[in-house]
Amino acid sequence: MKILFRILSSLSLVCLYTNSLGADTLHTRSLDEPVYRQVKARPNADSTTWKYYTAKTIDKLPEAIGRNPEAGSFGGWKTSAPFAATGFYRVDKRNDRWWLVDPEGYPFIHRGVAVFRPGRSKLQAASLRKKYGTRKNWVSRESRFLLENGFNGTGAWSDHDLIREQQAPLAYTIIVNPMGNYKADHLKRFNGKYEMAGWQGYRFDLIMVFDPEFDRYVEKAVEPIARYRNDKYLLGYYTDNELPWKNDALDRHLKYLKPQEAGYQAARKWLDERKGKNAGLDDITDEDRRAFTGFYFETYMKKVVSAIRKQDPNHLYLGCRFNQEKEELSNPEIFRIAGKYMDVVSINHYRKWEPVQEIMANWEAWSGKPFIITEWYTKGEDSGLPNRTGAGWNVPTQQDRGYFYQNFTMELIKSKSCVGWHWFTYQDNDPLDMTTDPSNRDSNKGIVDSRFSPYTPLIEQMNTLNHHTYGLIEYFDKQ
Repeated sequence: MKILFRILSSLSLVCLYTNSLGADTLHTRSLDEPVYRQVKARPNADSTTWKYYTAKTIDKLPEAIGRNPEAGSFGGWKTSAPFAATGFYRVDKRNDRWWLVDPEGYPFIHRGVAVFRPGRSKLQAASLRKKYGTRKNWVSRESRFLLENGFNGTGAWSDHDLIREQQAPLAYTIIVNPMGNYKADHLKRFNGKYEMAGWQGYRFDLIMVFDPEFDRYVEKAVEPIARYRNDKYLLGYYTDNELPWKNDALDRHLKYLKPQEAGYQAARKWLDERKGKNAGLDDITDEDRRAFTGFYFETYMKKVVSAIRKQDPNHLYLGCRFNQEKEELSNPEIFRIAGKYMDVVSINHYRKWEPVQEIMANWEAWSGKPFIITEWYTKGEDSGLPNRTGAGWNVPTQQDRGYFYQNFTMELIKSKSCVGWHWFTYQDNDPLDMTTDPSNRDSNKGIVDSRFSPYTPLIEQMNTLNHHTYGLIEYFDKQ
């Protein structure tokens, strides 16, 4: 009997389970391989098919993971071998792993929550007064709430001026919107409606980087950041959000714009110099398109980064928050240019159950820079919200949202190029508030609801992961 047991123990176990394809599949698993959770999910509310996806969580790893070491004054981990301190956040690379480095020189992973500000609906305003009394009390108590649960910073669209009133603020970020501001005024020339526009609202899905008028908007949008240039708690800046960097931007400039427009003239001149004055749309190759996207994107980068560095030479430039999987996120030329100007490449990561290691490796290889995930989330069906809008996944419960968080962040940690992540968002939008963006109106994206009640099962899973981030880094780096 003992011999038979040893023979069976040396064999692989065969498990029957429902995999991410939604089919019953035979899966061979070694005895020492962790048995991870299977979470039911669907990409969005329009998908009628629920499938099962693997969710790796800390409690299922084959060995215990240590808690984070003691933190310094700015949230970095105290180590016996700190980096050189500059008094501001910066990036550095050691043993093939990228790090943010805090002002004291300690390694730092920015674990943040985006849109850290109280909602503005009647229900949210009344709930704030009842629970906190004042906005000052809100930011004090909720900053402590984030810290207690292992978060150390805030993402875009947070109330950074209110955050700065704290004695030791969370590491915060600021977003400025030069192209967004220009688009709002540019649209008025067309009586508020373009003849053709993409989902971000840009005419012909083109960024108007060649317009000389845009330069004035860059300076105006960036000028106010001068007041933050000496703030040690500021991580850095973004410019704009999810701009449509289309692969066929060259074709679009020449096909849709009028000959007198600056964008047409810039594209025509570029093509003339590359292929001769007789070249037309039929002569454009994919290689030409990729090369033009680099020229087009660099025009934007030069303008915004020059303006930022003039007003604030001390803080990180975190990029323009890439989003489109089949456009900029798969374009080596875009990342090559990003690496010339960005300190950290910001990416809003949607439509995948978990980050793909090969794709993340490409981002670092193409740019030579680390990246930070600046938006991602999932929605719980038990929240009482319709969950009809937004790009995040739908899952049955808040506990499942927590499992999603752990699984997603562990893949980020494995990459060695990710220096942080920002959950989107702090608070659910009130579905009765018709002033909010329809794409953000009715879904469970927050870690608290409209009455400022936390989603406890989600928070507990976030807390565990956040307080073991450094231990997970050590664990995965040994693999």
